[in-house]
Amino acid sequence: MDPIDQRHGLSRRRLLVSSAVAAVTATILPACSESSTGTSRGGEGGSAAVNRRGSPTKPMAPPQQLKEAPALASRVKAGELPPVEKRMPARPYVVPHRWLQVGKYGGSLRMPASASVTFSPSTLLYGHAPLRWLNDSQDLAPGLVESWESNDDASQWTLHLREGVRWSDGTPLTADDAMYWWKDLVLNEDYPAVAPDSGRSSKGTPMTLSAPDAHTLVMDFDNPSAVVIFQLARYIQWDVWFQPKHYLKQFHAAYNKKVGKDWANIHADKMNTAQNPDCPTLTGWKLHSYREGVSITWERNPYYWCVDPDGNQLPYIDELVMPLFQDPEVAKLQIQSGQADYVGGWGSSVPMTLADVSGLKRSAKKSRMRVLLWNTGTGGTPAFFFNYDYPEEAMRELIRKPEFRQALSHAHNREEVRKTLYFNTGEITTGTHSPQSVEYHTTAEGPKMYRSWRDSYAAYEPEKAKQMLDKLGVVDSDGDGMRNMPNGDKLTLRISYSAESTAESITYNGLLKRDWEQIGISVQLDPLPPTGFDELWQRGELMSQGGWGLTTLHDHLLLYYWFCSTEPTVWAPLQAQWWKVRGTPAEHTEADVSPWKRHPPRLEPEAGGPVDRLWKGLAQALSEPEALKRTQLVWDMIKIHVDEGPFFQGSVANFPVPVVVHEDLRNVPERDQLAFGGLVNTWSHPTPAVYDPETYFWANPADHT
Repeated sequence: MDPIDQRHGLSRRRLLVSSAVAAVTATILPACSESSTGTSRGGEGGSAAVNRRGSPTKPMAPPQQLKEAPALASRVKAGELPPVEKRMPARPYVVPHRWLQVGKYGGSLRMPASASVTFSPSTLLYGHAPLRWLNDSQDLAPGLVESWESNDDASQWTLHLREGVRWSDGTPLTADDAMYWWKDLVLNEDYPAVAPDSGRSSKGTPMTLSAPDAHTLVMDFDNPSAVVIFQLARYIQWDVWFQPKHYLKQFHAAYNKKVGKDWANIHADKMNTAQNPDCPTLTGWKLHSYREGVSITWERNPYYWCVDPDGNQLPYIDELVMPLFQDPEVAKLQIQSGQADYVGGWGSSVPMTLADVSGLKRSAKKSRMRVLLWNTGTGGTPAFFFNYDYPEEAMRELIRKPEFRQALSHAHNREEVRKTLYFNTGEITTGTHSPQSVEYHTTAEGPKMYRSWRDSYAAYEPEKAKQMLDKLGVVDSDGDGMRNMPNGDKLTLRISYSAESTAESITYNGLLKRDWEQIGISVQLDPLPPTGFDELWQRGELMSQGGWGLTTLHDHLLLYYWFCSTEPTVWAPLQAQWWKVRGTPAEHTEADVSPWKRHPPRLEPEAGGPVDRLWKGLAQALSEPEALKRTQLVWDMIKIHVDEGPFFQGSVANFPVPVVVHEDLRNVPERDQLAFGGLVNTWSHPTPAVYDPETYFWANPADHT
């Protein structure tokens, strides 16, 4: 195993695995040491102009002196808390973003949230994450894990925890908290938890996790697994590696024989930091009060382990106050009337779109809110996709013909979608991974590969679409003016969607119906109750869906379910169910039962078919330790989408969305300060966590208490 460079937390192997990522950053963030326009760091006190864009990748040196919020200093003086030096690691994480000013302590931040969604700071905040993204996911940075390295084939990863981190109750964080999560929860058959992607090998089998000492974790895999290291920065709301064993073990049957048979459910409730204020956390704010359907309040965590470059313990703002709303449209009116301070990012449950910008600007004088525009990073939104595993045989055969899907794509007027929904922003696309994905930027061939997929079937050519359908035998064979199936049966495309879909999705589905009926295909819009919708799709009963967004990022292997259909909510649901049981005793059971009546409904990919080849390419790519070789394998898989797709049909990529910010709130980055202009709607890029909301502060905190 390569020795670690303790200054950078880098080994030769880590550099090798990350080479493609570094190549992107070199392109995106040139001349980091050069000056650019912008205010000086420190705001009022600075004088020299500095580059305010992006974030340096080399970890910043620990500050010489630590400082803290006045509210915490008074508690230290009263003997309620240890001094800040005793509450922080010797090497705290220094938030590195170039746009930061040194902030002021105090105040409250109002962030409206949906009453129908159980909110947790883990959807908004880094804190529990082993690693962190920088520069819109193009760089991997330390987090709770301060340094890491792998063996030569990336089948073993060693993680070195940041020493001195403490839970919000002051208890030290150790490797034992990760072992509790893994052995006592994930691997416990009596507990409803599963191994996340970050804990599975390239074959899909769970890792072996061990802790040789209190601050080291070793991940052993049964196959080379280079990509798992990137997984440690993404799903912060689900892949919560560290759990407070000292608190939770009292509710676990293995540690407390007095717990009842329902211990697993009780344990799950007790570890829910969104509703249980007693559960220790590692985020900058911890739960103070939860009033169901009314509001949630989060207070400063005195043991938060992150600081600004001047050594000020974060967060700056004392508390987050989240008024809960039932109706998103009512929430928008409240924002315009000045009843909010910050709305935006993946964790926001207020669906702000470009259509809301004019109203927000008209009300700006009253609300004192300003509108920032951050890019979405999407690969094609909205999106439509067929059920590749539809049970009716004749329709399934037609759906699986690439020419049929290609004809419909050419009949789709994407410019109309771009104009109607996104005010002519973004770029027309067939539907791809995010334009910012690593594989599109690492070599001169990358942009060409992206354009070949983006442009493959995006052109609006209805006459060409008609000719393609004619050639397939999809013609008007009964003289009623609408096209029939090749066997003469009626052809009706049913686009299903949740009745609670956004207005944007409903408008999009209406445009699809209009476009396809203009080439002679009957279309039925099929709104369904949201309860049970996913179950119907995963059983393969629905023909198609419309209105999704392709929210993938970083690379095609980090979140590959759209790319390879390994998740039953996307385009080949029964084959995805097969993916989930492959290698288990359930894989080949019920062999004499119809795939749609199995438990769960599942279908083995056809040998040599596109799903079969995508899965084989995925297995090979996930086990390849060399970054550039992985990229070549991904390109080979993209060619399957270009030649035989679209398996999912997008419309517009990477359009901006509004982030609404009070005019007195500071350190919220502008679009041109971010590597890719901000990435809001990407599953694997937790926004705004990546921009560290703990650094937001009020210009006049006393005005916002």
